[in-house]
Amino acid sequence: MELLEFSLLMLAAVLLSSVIDQLVPKVSSPLIQIGLGLLIALVMGTQISIAFDPNLFLVLFIAPLLYDEAKNLDKKALWENKRPVLSLAVGLVIASALIIGFAVNWLVPSIPLAAAFALGAALGPTDAVSVASLSKQVKIPARSRNILESESIINDASGIVSFQFAIAAAVTGTFSLVGATANFFFAFLGGVLVGVALGLTGNFIVRRVRSWGLENTTFHVLFEVFVPFIVYLVANALGTSGIIAVVAAGILNVVSPRAIGPSVSRMNIVSASVWRVLTFALNGIVFVLLGTQLPRAMQRTWENVTIDNDVLIGYILGITVLMLAARFLWVLIMERVHRQRRGRMTLDELRSTAIMTLAGPKGTITLAVAFTIPFSIPQRELLLFLACGVIVVTMLLATFAVPLIAPKKDTDDEDCFDEEQANIEILRSVIEELAARQTGENRAATQAVVHGYNERIARLKNRSELPDESMAPLRLKANRWERDFTLDLLEREEVDQLIGYRHIKRLSRTENLLRHHADRVSLQIAYLRVRTLAHAGWHRIVEALPGDDLSERVQAERDLRLRSNEHVIEKLQAELASPTSEEPTENLSKLLLEYQSLVQTIHSAASPSITVLTSTANKAVDIQRQGLRLELEAIQARYEEGALPRSSYKRLRENVMLMQIDLEDNV
Repeated sequence: MELLEFSLLMLAAVLLSSVIDQLVPKVSSPLIQIGLGLLIALVMGTQISIAFDPNLFLVLFIAPLLYDEAKNLDKKALWENKRPVLSLAVGLVIASALIIGFAVNWLVPSIPLAAAFALGAALGPTDAVSVASLSKQVKIPARSRNILESESIINDASGIVSFQFAIAAAVTGTFSLVGATANFFFAFLGGVLVGVALGLTGNFIVRRVRSWGLENTTFHVLFEVFVPFIVYLVANALGTSGIIAVVAAGILNVVSPRAIGPSVSRMNIVSASVWRVLTFALNGIVFVLLGTQLPRAMQRTWENVTIDNDVLIGYILGITVLMLAARFLWVLIMERVHRQRRGRMTLDELRSTAIMTLAGPKGTITLAVAFTIPFSIPQRELLLFLACGVIVVTMLLATFAVPLIAPKKDTDDEDCFDEEQANIEILRSVIEELAARQTGENRAATQAVVHGYNERIARLKNRSELPDESMAPLRLKANRWERDFTLDLLEREEVDQLIGYRHIKRLSRTENLLRHHADRVSLQIAYLRVRTLAHAGWHRIVEALPGDDLSERVQAERDLRLRSNEHVIEKLQAELASPTSEEPTENLSKLLLEYQSLVQTIHSAASPSITVLTSTANKAVDIQRQGLRLELEAIQARYEEGALPRSSYKRLRENVMLMQIDLEDNV
């Protein structure tokens, strides 16, 4: 039971971190998750001790994370930068393991040389999540970003393989350079072959299932989630590297079908959503776990009287500086060879090298493999303490130092951003998803909704469909006219309190969107809410009883909207006729036409019959709701990927939410 409660607490912390990450975008999510884990440990007041099974931890956390990262890797960029990527991902990892291993063994002789090499190998992989977070905050050159992203995938595999060999040497106490080299190549090449073979087998299974006509999205997505686990276990059972096999299968991505069609599109969209949630949860759990283990690891090492605490901090800083210095020199030489430069180094070269050095923090993989160090290894707690310390320091440097030296994403970048084109791409993705969900029963309704999206795309190609910011003050004024008019009707008891309150609530939501702030409730509206609570409860009971005239309630709501809109039209006409009006004439006339169009729409639907009421809840309306929901999800996904600036994200999102309000009003 305690394990279940602790697991739920960690998931809650991961969930909270996703919210905090949106509120504090300049702090990377791994740092937020570490802080939340530390808070959990401090609040619980007792040391959280978890015994990790190394093999289970690797297969549960590392295999799916590496598979997803490899699957989403830019293969073209990887091929174009294959030499620098292999240089960093293999050569630098091995060199860092040797340099840090000898240094740690020299600093702390009680740590065996093989265990010190294992620490160096664990510190080799860079964190892909942190690299992606940095690209949202600073302007990293395209080539450098592609190298960093590709390196973070390949060096995970090489670092883990090197770590496993070092741990095996530390446990057995024997090491043969020739034997280790032969085993390394066998594990590496064997892992690649096993990954490709199992990937092709998975592709055969998928094609066979599809040939039977089983277009089951659930099966395909669950099968894809199942792939990294089975690939890892089979490769390990054959004596090859399971990590290399998972990365190979992910890079080839042969399980996903290459055909194009509605069912495939739907499967890809669902698969992307599932993997996005799964990888965020797994990454988050690892970092929250790090936060919970920090007090325990620090306390045990901190209370070790054989090592002074200042010396411990010096060890962490020294290892970090040594590791960064080795990476800086390696990157500098690699870049100069690539550019065939000789002579003195320029300031731009130094800055670019510094960015690539500091933008490679340690993260999930380092922490995960550090947790798998066997308890039989001498000074295990100290090794874990050093690994945790280096992770935190490198993340702090990447979060706060890189933005100081890297070119910032200034306002010019946002000015150059084509918001209309981004909106068109979002609308096209919604059309693709709606087409994927089309069936024989909803075909006509889906086509009508898709036609509406095509019209929106056509309008966007000619002019901006986004709300004009200059119209916002006038729209707020018109919204307040409607609200005050409705409140006056409520005070004079000329309208049902429940219907009037619902209308005011809709107006408040619209005002909040126009003002860009969260829902707020005035004292007057709060008073009305309390006063109509009894009426609301009574109406809900009556609506559920046989014989309730639904048409009368709907007609009353339409009448109220009609009266409030006509009131605004009168106000706008008065503003147009007033010589002292400060509002631009073109804005007044534009808004007046909008309200007149709304009145015409309400008049056309006046006195609805039961047939009309039924038609308002037809499949087309449900598909419209679904389309708007998909549009919001697409906007959110692009913002999280860094493809949308925050200002565009807010405008597009608020535009869709306004359309949702209008849709519900017309139902």
